[in-house]
Amino acid sequence: MKYVMEALRRKEAQEKLPVIRMEIDYELVTLHDALKANDTVQIIKTKERLEQLRKQLLEIENE
Repeated sequence: MKYVMEALRRKEAQEKLPVIRMEIDYELVTLHDALKANDTVQIIKTKERLEQLRKQLLEIENE
């Protein structure tokens, strides 16, 4: 049973990869717009979100 649950978790994680990549793309566009507008608050928020997404992506890819 333990192996089945682990396999299901890995499969779910693999299915999340495209979603995380799309979120990263969106945040990069947001960061670009914030940089053009010189919006410091949005730049900081977007960089923090990108860092979270990067960590999620690495966790999934390393499983």
